[in-house]
Amino acid sequence: MKSNTLYSEKMKAAELISADWNLLSIFERLNIKLGFGEATVAEICTRYNLSPELFLMICNIYSFENYQPEANMLKKEDLPHILSYLRAAHKHYMANSFPRLHDHIHIMMEEYEDTNRYILNKFYDDYDSEIKKHFEYEELSVFPYIESLLDGKNEKIYTIKKFEDNHTNVEEKLNDLKNIIIKYLPGTYTSSIRIKVLNEIFKIESDLKKHTMVENKILIPLVTNLENSHGRK
Repeated sequence: MKSNTLYSEKMKAAELISADWNLLSIFERLNIKLGFGEATVAEICTRYNLSPELFLMICNIYSFENYQPEANMLKKEDLPHILSYLRAAHKHYMANSFPRLHDHIHIMMEEYEDTNRYILNKFYDDYDSEIKKHFEYEELSVFPYIESLLDGKNEKIYTIKKFEDNHTNVEEKLNDLKNIIIKYLPGTYTSSIRIKVLNEIFKIESDLKKHTMVENKILIPLVTNLENSHGRK
């Protein structure tokens, strides 16, 4: 059960998972292996060369709805870990979350007539294409640019402001899909598969919201500071 107190580095790592089992995904994306015994958060972070500030900031984002991270508590040395975390999240979405949602939707569509089946299929395919483009843009353009800055390069072909200005809301269409399933599909068929689809959408939607906050509230401010240190104000 979640507590109402933000996490601290003095807590045992296992206590975080007991407080909120959703944090298991954070451990996985940061490649922190289970089996850490009675180790504290500080000890785990030392073991994995992570700053406790970054680790706890991400955990707090995922556990506490009104938490607002302060990127000025972090350093440019945290950026490689943030990029590794975001890449691992992308991989999880594309290899697990979205294929599972697609499978559930495919089964659900078998219950409906051709018109509803076409609408659902088209809507999901459009969203799937959009999310893939979103992730590919980050993987092929944004993240390599940040790594070039970390390597000391000062190429003026891009700025993080371009990413910030064009950062699409990847949850919006997912919310539309959810509302179609809740409000407009005929309710004369078996509802169990529809519930599975909705459960999956809610989980993805919540995770993507936190993912976007990591990018907007941590990644972008840190990269902006890095650009400024390169004289790119």
